[in-house]
Amino acid sequence: MAQSQTLAQKLISAACGRAVVSEGEVVTCAVDLAMFHDSSGPRRLQPMLEELGATLWDRSKIVLVIDHYVPESDPESRRIVQIARDWASEQQLPNVYDSVGISHVVVPQHGHIRPGMFCVGGDSHSPTGGAFGAYMFGIGSTEMLGVAVTGQIWLKVPRTLMMRWHGRLAAGVTAKDMMLHMIGRFGMNGGRYQAVEFCGEAVRALSMQERMTLCNMSAEFGSQVGLIAPDGVTAAYLRGAGVEQDIDLDRWRSDPGAEAERHDFDAAALAPQVAAPHSPANARDVGQYREVPVQLAYIGACTGAKLEDLRAASRVLQGRRMADGMRLIVAPASQQDQQQAESEGLMRILRDAGAEVFPTACGACAGYGGSIPDGASVISTTARNFKGRMGSETAQVFLASPYTVAASAVRGTISDPREFIA
Repeated sequence: MAQSQTLAQKLISAACGRAVVSEGEVVTCAVDLAMFHDSSGPRRLQPMLEELGATLWDRSKIVLVIDHYVPESDPESRRIVQIARDWASEQQLPNVYDSVGISHVVVPQHGHIRPGMFCVGGDSHSPTGGAFGAYMFGIGSTEMLGVAVTGQIWLKVPRTLMMRWHGRLAAGVTAKDMMLHMIGRFGMNGGRYQAVEFCGEAVRALSMQERMTLCNMSAEFGSQVGLIAPDGVTAAYLRGAGVEQDIDLDRWRSDPGAEAERHDFDAAALAPQVAAPHSPANARDVGQYREVPVQLAYIGACTGAKLEDLRAASRVLQGRRMADGMRLIVAPASQQDQQQAESEGLMRILRDAGAEVFPTACGACAGYGGSIPDGASVISTTARNFKGRMGSETAQVFLASPYTVAASAVRGTISDPREFIA
C-alpha cells in the first residue's frame, strides 16, 4: 500500500525524483522556476557570477521583475534599476517584466506558476505561488546563486500544518482577515518554518487573488511555504492567464490519511481584523481598535491592491468622501489590475472619494518613495507593519484588509467595514 503523502511531500517528491519522501529527510530538488527582482537579483547575482566565471543554467526558467526601485526617484534607484536592465539585456532573458507591477502578482498573471511546479523566489513573499498548488518559497542571494548556476537546491522535508477553515466568510471579511487572525493566534513563528496548507470550505470559496493573499502572508506566519490544493478556480485563472498546457487538478492534493498537524477555524465567526504597531501578531478584532484616529490610509502591496482588493475598497467608498484631513493613497498591484479596475469604474470611484493614485510598484510597502510622513498614524493593506518598514521610523502602522482601510479613510478612525456594506 502506497504511503500517504501531504501536498507538500508530493511536490517535493516530484522535484527530487522520488516516489515518496518523509518528514525530516534532506533532498536535492530540481527547480522549475526562479524569480527575482531589481532589489534581490542582478545587482547581487551579477558580481558573484562574474567572480565564479559561471553562467545561468536555464534562462527560460528565470523571471526578472523590476518592481522595487521604480519609478526611479534618486540616483541610487536609477543605478540599481539600470544594473537590472543591462544584465537582463546581456543575458537575453526572455521573461522580464519592467515597471508593470509587483512580482508576486505579475508572475502569476503571466501564467508562470502552475500546479506541480517547484519554484524559488528572491523575496520573502514568494510563497504566494503556493496558491496555485506549487511549492514556492523565498531564498537569499547566495542560495539564488546556486540555483541560477545549477538549477537545484537542497531542502529538508517539512512537517505540514493543516489550517482547516469551515463555513463561509461574512461580507466584508477577507483572506487578509483570515491570515491576520492566524498570526494573532499563533504568532509570527506559528508556522515554525514548516509547510502550511490552507483548506476547508472557506478556502475553496476564495477567488484566486484571495488565495494568493493567504499564501503570501505565510511569510508573516513563519512558515517556509503556504499551499492550497488546485481546483477549478485555479484552472480557470490559469487559462485566463494564457496557460495552454494540461493542468493536473487531481494529483496535487494531500492524501486523506497523510500525517499532519491540524487546526480548525470557523470562517463564519471571523470579524475583520486589525494588527496594531509594530507586528502582524498584534491582530485583534476590529472592534478592539475602534475609534483609534488615523491620518493616512494606504491601499497597496501584493496583499492589498490586486483587482479583488480594489473592488472591495470601491464597494465601501462608492458615493463617499474621505474624512477631513485624511489622506488616501492607492497603488494598484499591477498595470493589468489597474486597467481592469479602470474599465469597471473602480478607479473613478476611488478618485472621486479623494484617493491619490500612485504607480504600480512595491512603493511604500518596502519603504520607497517617502510617501509615509514621520509621526503619522497609518492604516495599511500591506503585509507587515514592522517599525520603519514603510520608510518612517516614527510612523504607527496598523494592518487591515482593503475593506477596513477604506472604511477607516471615510471616518478618519479605525472602523468596521461591515457598517458600510450592510
